[in-house]
Amino acid sequence: MVQRFTSVEEYITSFPADVQDILREVRRRCRAAVPDSGEMMSYGIPTVTLNGKYVVYFAGWAHHISVYPVPSGDPAFQADIDPYRSAKGTLKFPLGKPVPYELIEKTAALLAAERRGSPPT
Repeated sequence: MVQRFTSVEEYITSFPADVQDILREVRRRCRAAVPDSGEMMSYGIPTVTLNGKYVVYFAGWAHHISVYPVPSGDPAFQADIDPYRSAKGTLKFPLGKPVPYELIEKTAALLAAERRGSPPT
């Protein structure tokens, strides 16, 4: 049976301690990149929101952390995320390797800019 979480913190605490630390930092970076953001559970995973609408989702898995969706971004950004692309709209960051938090933060900022219809700050 699929477990349903009522909060982002409840979701995060369902993981081993080392993964919790990573998920909390991903959460912190995404929230910092999206001023005035909120959060909720959507599709069973943590979701950072802006004005009640999704901006970025993140999730923990057995061997990686995923961030969804993938923003457009310039060619340099696309080159930076290329090693982490798993599918058209998914970035996978392997557990056991350094997590590029700055890249995740930039991803969230670009997604927020797209949501706002303006260039990132």
